[in-house]
Amino acid sequence: MRLPTARKQGGLTKRTALRLGAMGALAAAVIVPHVRRRLRIPTAVTVASTVSAPLAMAVLWPRSKKRDAALFFGQMWAFAVSHELPYDDPEKLRSRLRIEYPIWIDRWIGRGELPNARLQQMLNRGRYGDALTRLSAWTHWAWFFQPYLALIWILLRHSDQLPRSARQMAVTFDIGCAVYFLVPTAPPWWAAKHGYTEEEVRRVMIEFGERTWGPAWGRIFGTLDGNPWAAMPSLHFATSLMAAILLTEAGGKTEAILGWSYAGALGFALVYLGEHYVTDLLAGAAVVALARKGEPLAKPLVELVNRRLRRLEAIAAG
Repeated sequence: MRLPTARKQGGLTKRTALRLGAMGALAAAVIVPHVRRRLRIPTAVTVASTVSAPLAMAVLWPRSKKRDAALFFGQMWAFAVSHELPYDDPEKLRSRLRIEYPIWIDRWIGRGELPNARLQQMLNRGRYGDALTRLSAWTHWAWFFQPYLALIWILLRHSDQLPRSARQMAVTFDIGCAVYFLVPTAPPWWAAKHGYTEEEVRRVMIEFGERTWGPAWGRIFGTLDGNPWAAMPSLHFATSLMAAILLTEAGGKTEAILGWSYAGALGFALVYLGEHYVTDLLAGAAVVALARKGEPLAKPLVELVNRRLRRLEAIAAG
């Protein structure tokens, strides 16, 4: 009679330890990014703490649609923190900054002139320049919602497709973030501002944002521009393109038209506003292709992680 009791007590202890560990990991994912600079926490530790958040959620909460959504947003929190980390030490990052290669490629694409400069010269000073700037800026700002709204729509209308859709969107963000670490690249507005281009390339969105939002613009933009050298590839374009593909697969003709129209409009806006080179957009499309084509290769690893998580879930649930 004592042996079953000992097993039960041992199981309870293991469950408690697992849940406490998961709660600690979840707390660290929130706390560490906010104190990393003050405490000089190594980048690897910060990345590990944020990446652990979705895993901790999977252990603590039973499977449901709400948990699936929470896992994705936990992953996005990890991305938001990680893509800013290289800029924690601007001087060190500046020593690795690439500036000229996208200029060369874009000049070849533009037949001797940067497409950014060509568009700004042709359109910004024209009759409809102000309206075009307004439309382009708001298209750019809408990106902060568009990929997530696409996934919410899939969750509500085609929930069986959400896991795969969310996984492909998350991988798109992750691949781009890895490139930001490996190949920090300056955007066209920065290169022009510091004299690396013969053409003038203005950051039109900043000019319009200051006029539109007034004193609030500094606070708004300061929270969104954590790493100005995270330009290659363009994840703005990559994720809008991925959203268009996912909406096409999950929805009907209307959803497909909306998704592809937005991706095209955003691609134009990013170049016109001076935020990205055409090269960045092409690299973003390549990231989407890699995320899509690489999924079958990653499937065994994904299934292995899922099996291990299910075991931990069962232990944590008791």
